[in-house]
Parts: sequence; structure tokens; C-alpha cells
Amino acid sequence: MSRVTSAVVGSADYRDSGLVFPPGFTFGSATASYQIEGAAAEDGRGPSIWDTFSKTPGKVWNGDTGDVACDHYHRWESDLDLMTDLGLGAYRFSIAWPRIVPGGRGDVNQAGIDFYSRLVDGLLERGIRPVATLYHWDLPQPLEDEGGWAVRSTTDAFEEYARIMGEALGDRVHTWTTLNEPWCSAYLGYGQGGHAPGRHEPAAALAAVHHLNLAHGRAVQALRETSTGTPQYSITLNFHVLRGHGDGGAEAVRRADALANRAFTHPLLKGQYPADLLEDTASVTDWAFVQDGDLRAINQPIDVLGVNYYSTATVGLWDGASAKQMNDGHKPTAGGTAWPGSADVLEFVAQPGPYTAMGWNIAPEGLEELLVSLSEQFPHQPLMVTENGAAFDDVVAPDGSVSDPERLDYLRRHFTAAHRALGRGVDLRGYFVWSLLDNFEWGFGYAKRFGIVRVDFDTLERTVKDSGRWYAELAKTGALPA
Repeated sequence: MSRVTSAVVGSADYRDSGLVFPPGFTFGSATASYQIEGAAAEDGRGPSIWDTFSKTPGKVWNGDTGDVACDHYHRWESDLDLMTDLGLGAYRFSIAWPRIVPGGRGDVNQAGIDFYSRLVDGLLERGIRPVATLYHWDLPQPLEDEGGWAVRSTTDAFEEYARIMGEALGDRVHTWTTLNEPWCSAYLGYGQGGHAPGRHEPAAALAAVHHLNLAHGRAVQALRETSTGTPQYSITLNFHVLRGHGDGGAEAVRRADALANRAFTHPLLKGQYPADLLEDTASVTDWAFVQDGDLRAINQPIDVLGVNYYSTATVGLWDGASAKQMNDGHKPTAGGTAWPGSADVLEFVAQPGPYTAMGWNIAPEGLEELLVSLSEQFPHQPLMVTENGAAFDDVVAPDGSVSDPERLDYLRRHFTAAHRALGRGVDLRGYFVWSLLDNFEWGFGYAKRFGIVRVDFDTLERTVKDSGRWYAELAKTGALPA
């Protein structure tokens, strides 16, 4: 890449000015099907695990569901016009598997294919590159009834689903992304239970890790066989940028890194599971679900590695001393069932603020650190920031405008971090802001707003926030606005 310029370099707060991104750098935004589409029971769509989970009392704030969400299914054309107004070069969306194959396998719902075909055509007509994610957590409920990602047969169903989509859209999609954040799908869905399907089974979580990895590899093969265009292939991972705490901090970071990061990057990009991961989790599972040929299938060349980043995490070794507190009064918490094999070993301690409305610390330096680290670990692998953004408690002014200076500042500082990574030689191809629209934020329902566009969930009216107008200027000029 060429032309990475900065008028101010090295400011500690990541508020550099005069930054120009290289020609061809992608400025996009991202959403997910269950979070925005609505139309949950229309045109042949079947139930997903998130339909079931959100309708289970006590699982989602306020009993919210994605039944209507942003009603994007009916408003997609005006939403695409909004993307044009924002100057987006690419749009990362996800395809709802239960809208395509309601039973998870078997009969194909043509109405679902037609919807995404219209969406892709609409993007191309507006000069916006379609980046399609096959799986953003909405597993068809019938597959979960058979065991979900904890059983191998789900990978067979996913391969067939990928084949269907490759045949339907592979002539027009710019980039295929197989999975979004398999860490969340496996550990939060099958271990910690805070995400659908809400299971608390550490061994199932580790089996899900492998079957998701395998599903990725087999899907890439299926997409390559069926896509008649020239799409790129990718996967999106949510990386944990870890800080050590206390005397055992280095060991704690190693353990957490093995489960959170290397459990995915090593099989995907190196064709092997880390030996220390297998050792750390030996008390939970013997990994017998890994069969001959699996690692070769997983280790498929990809054109770009998607990087999701929001905050850092500080971890130490749990000593059971619950009375110990950080200076700000937050108590450390045990790792819990999201960390199989290390649940009673790791402790996560509070980090200094400031925080977003999610309670996540704001640390733009973590993004620069992550991008540089990945570039050093995998020097020939292009990267893309596929999610970064922040939830804040937005206030609507009397004139209907939405000033969101905290989000704007968050984005400015993280784009600065990405620019610094470019300056350090990282092959970073683009950046997708999370999210285009306020939406259904999983277990938080509609209580947390990440959008650069506000959605009034009573009227479904869209309003571009100040951060959205700022981003539009960046996307159109390639230069960080003052």
C-alpha cells in the first residue's frame, strides 16, 4: 500500500490529525441478520436458536426479541440508499441460514435466496461491494435439537448450506466470510450459556470450537467449487487483547490466549491445535472429535482475516481471595464456564476506564497492538477490521438530531490506531464500523445502541448520528476529518 500520511505522529491519546488512508482502503459498515432483519416468521423462514433463546423468559433484557428488529427485511432498499448517502464502499451483512434452509438441511427456501439476491444486486447497483457472512449465530433450531455445533453432523449441514449460497450468489458476492466470532458461538453458547443456545457444557464448548473450525474449512472448499465469480474468502474472529495481572499474569495470558485466540488461528492458519491448549483442556475432553483429515480441511488459504476488536482484557491466576479488589472497587471474577479447562484458574480483573455503555474499556492502543501482532505472527496474511464500534447512551435533541461525541471520539481514536498499524507495515485492507444501525444487541435486547444511524424502535425511523456524518466524510475523502 502507498500514501499513508500523518501530519501529527505519536500523540499518546490516539487523536492524531491530518491522517490520509491509502488508495483502495475499504470503508464499510456491518450488521447481522437476526439483529436487523425482523420478518422472523415470514416468507418461509424457520426458527433459529436466537428465536428460541430470546423467547425464553429471563434470557434477554426486557424480554426483547428479533421478531421485528429494524425491519430491514422490508426496508432494505431505503437502507441501501442510506449506505450510499454515507459513502460506504462495502457492506458486511450476514445471511440467515434458517431463511435459506429452514430445517437446517434438506429443502431450500427460494424466497430466502431471492431476498439476498435482491440485496446483493441492490448493493452492486449502488457501487457498494457485498461482503456476505454465512453464519452470524442464527443456527436453525432443528440442528440444535440434534446437538448443534457440539456434534459433527452440523458441519455437514453447513457445508451444504455454503454450497447452496455459492451457487446462488457466488457470481456477485465480493467477499465470502464463513463465520463471525466462533469464540462466541462455542464458548458463550455452549459453555457460559449467556448466548443461544444457552448451554453450560464445557466439553460441548470445545467440541463446538472444532466443529466450527471444520465448518469454516469445508465451507471455503464448497464456496470455491460453486462460486463462478472471483470472490475473496475470509473468516472473522474476535481477538482477545490480553494484559497480565499479578505474579501469575504471564501464565494467565498464555492460558487465555490459547483458548480465545490460538484455538482458532492455529488450526485455521497453521493446520494444528496448540499443544498447550490440548494440555490445558485435557481434564475436560480428550479431543477425540478431531478426526484424520480434519486439520487439512480446516487449513484453507484465505484472502483476508477478519479482525473484530472492542476492548482489552486483564487476566491473572485465580487464588480464591474474593476480598481482593482493584483500586476502583471492582472485584475480580473467576474465569467461569466460558473458559473450559481454566474456569477455576483464571481471574478477570476490572480495568481502568473510561468505558462504553457496555462497560468495556476504551483502549485504541489495543487495536494497534493486535494488528501489529497478527501481522508479525502471520506475515503473509492480509487483515481487515471487520468490526469496531461502541455503544453509548445517545440523546435525541428537540430538533431530532443525535449528537454522539463519545462515539465519534471512539471511532476517531481507533481509526488513528489502524492508521498507525498501516504505518508500521501491517497489510490492513479496510475497516467496517459496527454498526450501521442501532439493533437487537443479543442478550441486551434494544438497551444498547451501537449504530452510527439511530433507529427509533417504535416508529423504525432512521436518523444519521453525528458520528455517521463524520464517518461519511472519512469514507468519501479517505482523510480523517478534523
